[in-house]
Order: sequence, then structure tokens, then C-alpha cells
Amino acid sequence: MKLIKYSELTEDFYKYQEFEGIESVSSIISDVKNRGDVAIKEYSKKFGDGDLFQLEVSPEEIEKAYEETSDEIKDSLKQAIEKYSKKFGDGDLFQLEVSPEEIEKAYEETSDEIKDSLKQAIENVRNFAKAQLSVIKNIETNANGIKLGHKVIPLERIGAYVPGGNYPLPSSVIMSVIPAKVAGVKEVIVCSPKIQPATITACKLAGTDRIFRIGGVQAIAGMAYGTETIPQVDKIVGPGNKYVTAAKKEVYGVCGIDFLAGPSEVMIIADETAISSFIAVDMLAQCEHDPDARAYLITTSDKFAHDVIDKVNEFLENLETKEIASISISKSTIILVENIEQAVKIANEKAPEHLEICYKNAEKDTDKYINYGSLFIGNYSAEVFGDYCSGTNHILPTNGVARYTGGLSVLDFIKVQTYQQISKEAAQNSLCGISSNLANIEGLMAHKLSANLRKSLC
Repeated sequence: MKLIKYSELTEDFYKYQEFEGIESVSSIISDVKNRGDVAIKEYSKKFGDGDLFQLEVSPEEIEKAYEETSDEIKDSLKQAIEKYSKKFGDGDLFQLEVSPEEIEKAYEETSDEIKDSLKQAIENVRNFAKAQLSVIKNIETNANGIKLGHKVIPLERIGAYVPGGNYPLPSSVIMSVIPAKVAGVKEVIVCSPKIQPATITACKLAGTDRIFRIGGVQAIAGMAYGTETIPQVDKIVGPGNKYVTAAKKEVYGVCGIDFLAGPSEVMIIADETAISSFIAVDMLAQCEHDPDARAYLITTSDKFAHDVIDKVNEFLENLETKEIASISISKSTIILVENIEQAVKIANEKAPEHLEICYKNAEKDTDKYINYGSLFIGNYSAEVFGDYCSGTNHILPTNGVARYTGGLSVLDFIKVQTYQQISKEAAQNSLCGISSNLANIEGLMAHKLSANLRKSLC
């Protein structure tokens, strides 16, 4: 871990990391757009979404193999298939969509302890989403014959991308599905590769309408354009690797997206009153996500900085995710500042995804911080609580994107759409003249004529 002084910071520290186009992403999206389910199955097999799909064997080859197989072998195979299908309830393993039977089976396989934790996390996230939605209401004004207003309208269908890989991520289901449901979205679909029972259970408890066992670029393309099986969505949300992010960038415009997020990051501002072991483990918690994840500690105390380094090394010795965490923590940074004001300046310019402030009277400074994905105040406001269950969302902007947007919320799943109703008197006495004059300045003569006609006919 690098230890530097405030005066040693360069512009590179704050620089936005451009998302470079990945050639394969464009070609995969185009292929899915043109060939639908067939292309998705091919890419899912190629990129290891799970061994769920049959090899592409032609009908002629199938018939030839069937004819060459003895009746005795065929009868034995039929009996075995019937026996084990009934025993294990596998259903149709070669379908893109997770069946109702599989959902129930996954739910039964998930322990009561995990189900209870999921239910409580869902309740906390739902309550906060309801509170957020309550501040956005339909409005209408009516003055001098000019009636104006806006309506809050939920999106029709959204797609939530939930990463899979080596570990299930049921928490990402909660963070994307619950706010959408609270907003009133009619249909929510989830795409997740190598989907595990815990993730399927989270989908069931959160009220997901349909679940697909696919991931990567092909999942993003399938949701954006629709296929024979996957419905086209209005917006895609959720975290993912650089290929998923590049795919979201590629399809933006065909549908909406939440934002483009890079590797995860945490910035912690602390003084000697903070608990060094808390700070160290929070840095490691961020770093275990990905080798490209980053943790930044800004502190006024050189002694505290070294205490944290010692604790990081101590925790790393027995950390199960050491292989990944050790890489990213070695590339992370501790910055020594002369005062908290310098730390505030760094945070506002860097606009980190997660910002923890753990110093004396930190709660009095919250208004000074204006650029962050989510703010955690004090030693016991651990980022892990926000990741899982406190109620705020863990799908957050990274890479400085917090300068212009916050994290995913119920507000991402609604549209605020305006309307107007103008009386004859308001048109004649006010709006026609204003519009005619401005249209004339802009050289838009049909606009001018539209205003003039209404004035002359009023």
C-alpha cells in the first residue's frame, strides 16, 4: 500500500478512467440482435455461464445417431431418464428461463437462516424506497388560464443484471428488484449466470417476475433487443464486469441504463479517534471484490496510518479472499493530510463510490461533502451494512460519476412527465405573442404561424 502526502497528489489521482470500446462486445450484441436465443445459447456456453445448453447438433446428425443406436440401449436410456428426472426434478435444463419448479426447489434448498436474513434486508430496502418515493408526487398549477403539471409514471418493464461467477450475489437482486417494485414497475426480469439457489430465492422473495440463467454481454443484448424468449426491457440496471459495462454503454439509447460503473472503491477519512481495525477490514472488504478495486485512506495521523497498515497485514494472513484482496490493497493508497479541510477537498474532487468519515465530530461536517455514491458516518456505520441490509442501495456510481448522479434508487424506475392545458384567453393575451416573437428570432416560420393562427382565431 502506497503512503503519500497531500502535496504529492497529482492530477492522475482524480482522472476519469475512460471506458474503451471492446470490439467483441459490439459483435456479440449485433449477433444476439439478429439471431436471438440461438446466439445467446452459443455465447453462454462459450463464456461459461454454466453447462446448461446442448451442443448445436443438426437434425440429420440426431436422426443418424438414433438409427444407429440399438433398441435395447434406447429402452435402457428412456427408463433411466424417466427415473432420474422424477427423482431430482430437474425439469428442462436446456431452457434459458428458470422454471417455477426450479424456483420452488431452490427456495426449499435455502436455509431458514438465509431466508430470514433476505427477508429482513428486503424489508429495510423496501421501507427506504417507499420513503424516497413519497417525496415525488404528481403536481399541478393553474394560473391565468395556464394549467401545467407533471405525472409520476413507473416504467413498464426493467431488466436487472445480477453477477454470478464463483459466488452468488442475492444482495444485488434485492437492490435492483425492490426499488423497481416499489416504484410500480409492472414486470421485472433478472439475468444471472451460474445462478445459485440463494439468488433464485432472493428473486422469489423480492417479487421478480421472470428469471434467466444467462450473463455477460449476451444477457445485456438479450434484454435490450429482446429475443424469442427474453422480453425487451425499457431499462437495464445492475453491476457487472468491464464487458457488461461496455455492453450497457453500447445499448444505451435502445433502452435506458442506470450508469456506467467501474471497479469498486472506498475512501475513508479518519483521525486518531477512529478504530484502526475497523478501517483496515473495511479497506480489505472493498479490495476483495476485484483485483482492480481500490481503497483510499485519508488521515491526519501518521501513527494511525501505520496502525492501519499493520492491521491490514494481520487480517490478510488468514483472509479466505487473500488472493484477490492482496493484489488490490497493494495498489491502494494512504494519504497524509494536514487537516480535515484538505481531506474534504480530496473527497469532493475524487467523488468516491463509498465515503466513510470516521473522525471526531464527523457528523457536523456532512454538508461539506457533496460528491459521493453513499456516505457512512462514524465507526459503526460500516459500508458492509449498506452493501446488504441497512436500507440504502449498494448499486453506486464509481470512477467520479458521483459528481453528477447518486446511486440506484426508486427514482430510477419512474418517469416524471409533464402536461399542459391552455385556455383561449391565456393563448391570446400572453403566449401567442411571446411564442411568435421568439420563433421569428429563431427563423422557425411554421412555429410563428402556429402561434399567430391561434391568436387570430381566438
